[in-house]
Amino acid sequence: MGIDDRLKDLRGTGRRDFLKWSGTVAAVLGLERARFLNAVNDMGGSALADSGSCGSTMNCINFVAGNGGFAWFNLLFPQNVIASGNNPNYAFHAMGKAVKSTLTDNDFYYAPESPFQKLSKKFQVSAFMAGNNETHTSTPASAITPSSSASMLAGIGAIQQANPTLLPCIAINPFTYGAAPGAPATAAVANSAGLVDLFNSAASKTLLSVPTDAALHEAYYKAFLGLNRAAGRSTVAKGYETGKVAADLLGNNLSDAPRPTTADDAAYGVVAGTPTNVLEIAHAVITAVKAFKLGLTSQIIIPAMRDDPHGAFSGGDAMPTQMAARLGKIFDQMMADASAVADPACSSKSLADNLMFTVSGDTPKDPLNRNGWPDGTAKNSNWLYVMSNGFLKTGWFGSLNADGSTDGWDPATGNKVAGQASSVTAASAATAALYAAAKGDGRRVQDFSRAIIDGVTNPLAKVQ
Repeated sequence: MGIDDRLKDLRGTGRRDFLKWSGTVAAVLGLERARFLNAVNDMGGSALADSGSCGSTMNCINFVAGNGGFAWFNLLFPQNVIASGNNPNYAFHAMGKAVKSTLTDNDFYYAPESPFQKLSKKFQVSAFMAGNNETHTSTPASAITPSSSASMLAGIGAIQQANPTLLPCIAINPFTYGAAPGAPATAAVANSAGLVDLFNSAASKTLLSVPTDAALHEAYYKAFLGLNRAAGRSTVAKGYETGKVAADLLGNNLSDAPRPTTADDAAYGVVAGTPTNVLEIAHAVITAVKAFKLGLTSQIIIPAMRDDPHGAFSGGDAMPTQMAARLGKIFDQMMADASAVADPACSSKSLADNLMFTVSGDTPKDPLNRNGWPDGTAKNSNWLYVMSNGFLKTGWFGSLNADGSTDGWDPATGNKVAGQASSVTAASAATAALYAAAKGDGRRVQDFSRAIIDGVTNPLAKVQ
């Protein structure tokens, strides 16, 4: 099949829509990325195929913990003074058992259940003092606001528009998204089970909608036949209309693709007694990884925990230890699954090489006091966790101190700033996350924020 000039000349949203459509069909057909790009090259020329090659942005999972639930993540990513201390009143389940990381740029300690301990340096976590305490807020935003004109989550969505997907941003209610120039609309669902149904219905509507230009519709149909031949499928009759083919494909081939299986549950530690809030996180992550694998979305926003664990330590360390193990297993299995499959935007790398996540929340509670685990924090502080895939320096930036004071950090150097409130560096922390989403493209980040981040970025990641 020769190059079709109608596809070769596509520009702007037309080009993105075609790549989105053809990428989805290729995923349904089980067409490998290299063969998909070869088929696109044959249909639309090398320039169009190049647009579908290795992506320029990260896939991203944003965990937003509310209603006090953010405190649980202290167990996996503890403040250094807590993990290295020996005060029995600290809200930490593994006193004397934490191990200092040898992989992070700044000091960072692992609890026994902390994820990524066996992974390389680029998969370690950056922890920023950032934002304000927002106790019991279900949609906290102070640590994820890089500027007055943009939010971090919407900014990530806008950045990811450079690499088209079927549903750019998906969010589970309740969620915070905000606004940013060029940000896509979110597709919202009520829970993790709704993610699968959303993919199915949205995909069907996308492929069933006939392009307004009749000639382009014909080119789309011929493109489908080309993809079908590239996949080795010869059973689709030429007389099928595009809508009927799309309905058949999505109804029969894609309907269960992102759905968690019994084997997934076992791998992620989901059993009969798993709390609902943990199960929701596990199932959302399972579906997210599968959706990323299929190239169906670039961003999923997950409300995390949303409980109020004031009494977590009332019975000792047993319950917090169990919760840390459950959450740590989810994070580790997420990376194991992502490492086991090729990145749909770059077959030479794994999906894990194109994945980042953030964890933000309402209040981390007071790590210095396990008695009732109070909501208040020193100097009204809060923090933000980012796994940047190597684009940011890692470890803690700023700190909580044993005397109840806090230290901040200088965005220009990354160095400690004694006594600085965490609100001072909220914009820079959120901007650093945007930098990771843009894979180190500082110019693109400036479309949303001019906050200084030189002291926490890793420019060498762009050439690795």
